[in-house]
Amino acid sequence: MNTLKRLGIGLAGLMLTTTLGLAAEATKPTDPEIAHIAYTADNIDIQAAEHAVKVSKNKAVQDFARDMIRDHEAVNKQALALLAKLKVEPKDNATSQALVNQADATQAHLATLKGAAFDKAYVDNEVAYHHAVNTALETTLIPAAQNAELKDLLTTGLQIFKGHEDHARMVAGELK
Repeated sequence: MNTLKRLGIGLAGLMLTTTLGLAAEATKPTDPEIAHIAYTADNIDIQAAEHAVKVSKNKAVQDFARDMIRDHEAVNKQALALLAKLKVEPKDNATSQALVNQADATQAHLATLKGAAFDKAYVDNEVAYHHAVNTALETTLIPAAQNAELKDLLTTGLQIFKGHEDHARMVAGELK
């Protein structure tokens, strides 16, 4: 991948980190907003992974993408069950909207790539995306969560997503 494309993926990760951080700093998110942010972040990764499964011919990339689909769908299922139990409706917010806008831009870029260039860009984005989401979970979302069960679910998700970040780094190292 050329330096310009690599810089673009890196900037996307930086923008995501900034988006999550600045939006969260503006006002402390409420539990319904946190739920929406987490659900949105999971759905974004599911959609990216579904695209990777269709486009990539690389077994390691496809296996990674399938893991992302499986794990993020499982976390979202648990989140929806918890929200139903608590009778909490997720609340759309500026952070969720910014995540979707950034994801749309990233997906548009990835849609222009094929073969090894796609694989590298997808996996590099996954590293940056998981790092940004993990940082937001640790520094903003988990500390701001008021409901203990939501906090526990976010903490469990963080452990899973740290594994995703490590896995993405491993796959990225194999792609060189």
